[in-house]
Amino acid sequence: MRLFIGRCAFLLSLPAILVSSALAQTETQVLRVVALNAPPVVFEENGSPTGFSIDLWNAIAAKLKVKTDYRIVNDVDTFFESVRSQQADLAAPQALITWEHDRDFDFSYPVLEAGQQIMVRDTGESTEINPLLDLLNLLFSKTTIVWLGIAVLLILLPAHVVWFLERGRDDGVIQSKSYFPGIFQGMYWAATTLLTQAEQAPRQWFARLIAFLFMFIGIVFVAFYTAQLTTTLTVRQIRGDINGPEDLPGKRVGTIKAAAVSVDYLRDHDARVQEFGQLQDMYQALLDKRVDAVVFASPILRYYAAHEGAGRVKLVGPEFNRLDVGCAFALDSPWRRKVDTALLTLRKDGTYRQIYNKWFGNE
Repeated sequence: MRLFIGRCAFLLSLPAILVSSALAQTETQVLRVVALNAPPVVFEENGSPTGFSIDLWNAIAAKLKVKTDYRIVNDVDTFFESVRSQQADLAAPQALITWEHDRDFDFSYPVLEAGQQIMVRDTGESTEINPLLDLLNLLFSKTTIVWLGIAVLLILLPAHVVWFLERGRDDGVIQSKSYFPGIFQGMYWAATTLLTQAEQAPRQWFARLIAFLFMFIGIVFVAFYTAQLTTTLTVRQIRGDINGPEDLPGKRVGTIKAAAVSVDYLRDHDARVQEFGQLQDMYQALLDKRVDAVVFASPILRYYAAHEGAGRVKLVGPEFNRLDVGCAFALDSPWRRKVDTALLTLRKDGTYRQIYNKWFGNE
């Protein structure tokens, strides 16, 4: 009797079990995705997240048939820590794939390639000119050192020739027969001839020919040197002191604190690094002249320079240190392979190209 009652109870509860199981299977899974506020890849518009990485992830989520619970953060540390501490299931497709990060995270296939670039204040506004500082910069510039070396050679060579031909002449350029102090007299004659005009002409005929040729060389030398200094000063005032990676040593350069790629590059190139937690703080430091330049991912800086920073900042020099960008997962996450499969599908059907062209233009 008890066995009969038990079977009846099981049969009566079976529909409820099946319905519950079916509902559980049809319930859409929600993935927690952390995204870094960094236009144009991620930013908020009218209270909703948008940008290249958001559009791409939404397309991936549609392929996976999952819903997304976004968490938008403003600093790189929180971005990666959310995945590491499992507060998020994955990071949006905007994480730089580096060997430092590879120790702590798994990454999807790359979705973007981004290099580092330099951004400075736009000198097209009112450029502050300090004549004394400009003069000192020119006097100790690489250009001056090169031309000074050429001048030394132009003085030493004719000085020795004239000393050899004119030494010991009481009425000549060099009265002394010995090398010292005769060579100094020859160098004095050569320097005055190069820079101004010879105080006295040599007596020996071949030495006079050398002097004539040397005076012509002196005129050309001074003209070219003056033109070079003028060009250097003009270009510096128009372009500024930082025009590429080679100008960063010794300069105050801002970057994002957790961006190891930028920080390591700047330290390796002897820049005076100032690290910031958020992009807006870094931008403001540049505008306030607390740093001379900033270095960060090129797409992020290009967007700022074309929108909020238009007319106030500009990009200089080429991109460098190009790296891949992708989604970041906790190690051994079951979602990595699924996301990779969805990415391959999006590339094959053209969806990825449409999203890319929307935000970065048709290359």
